[in-house]
Amino acid sequence: MDIKRSGSQPSTKGSAEYFTGLVRIDPLFQATHPARAVGASVTFEPGARTAWHTHPLGQTLIVMAGCGLVQRWDGSIEVIHPGDVVWIQPDEKHWHGATATTAMTHIAIQEQIDGKIVDWMEKVSDEQYKVHSQGNK
Repeated sequence: MDIKRSGSQPSTKGSAEYFTGLVRIDPLFQATHPARAVGASVTFEPGARTAWHTHPLGQTLIVMAGCGLVQRWDGSIEVIHPGDVVWIQPDEKHWHGATATTAMTHIAIQEQIDGKIVDWMEKVSDEQYKVHSQGNK
């Protein structure tokens, strides 16, 4: 058994390479082999979002606070609220983040395969985000 005490793991800022805007990542857990699950609490300030990306084994998002947006490639934007649980299929290209006016915190859980949990792609442009966020306030 391993108990991670609240505050025992430092927060980090989301890298400008993979995120737009202010993002804070608070690690929750990283299972040891043979388990593969990794979890973090991620807080997006208003307007902040991920770049487009995929996860080789999928991802689960559990919205904890605020109001957010999530979109899969060639799909429509979805507004997400506290209590919503989003399952993203393996290798499904997507992005997620806060709305233009409201911060959002979610718990992200994904599995790693050969040490890999994510494949980052191009950023969601300001124009793409404005189109989506204005229609989903």
